[in-house]
Amino acid sequence: MAVEIERKFLLKNTHWKQHAKSWRDYSQGYLTTPGGKSSIRVRICDDRAWLNIKSATLGMQRAEFDYEIPLQDAQEMLTTLCLRPVIKKRRYYVPYSQHTWEVDEFGAENAGLVVAEIELSDVDEAFDLPEWIGREVTDDPRYYNISLVDYPYSEWKHE
Repeated sequence: MAVEIERKFLLKNTHWKQHAKSWRDYSQGYLTTPGGKSSIRVRICDDRAWLNIKSATLGMQRAEFDYEIPLQDAQEMLTTLCLRPVIKKRRYYVPYSQHTWEVDEFGAENAGLVVAEIELSDVDEAFDLPEWIGREVTDDPRYYNISLVDYPYSEWKHE
């Protein structure tokens, strides 16, 4: 079984942007709704596409399966089968210490939301926090991409 170990954080500022080495645009849609045992998403980046299945458990460790699929199939699924809204985001790759952080800057209905993620090889793996990292939101389901379909960031009451 494939396992993803990931932690999510909000950002204190935009200082991370000056260290970003590259970025990619993603469109992803969900074939399932929150509350089930898993999420099933279709993701497109550039001219490639994937079907991804993740366990719906909260926390930093989840089962994950990723399968490349034909781009045309993914485009049709996003258009005809996926829940709305489709998630749009630009993912920046920001090296820091021994890891590369992935910073997702969301667009469309989730514009204004920026979340940093770090993938680890073990739940107890130590890592350095950049000065631009803020509060951890790994256990907050609002920040899961699938939750942003049912409750987009634009509808949140911001503090």
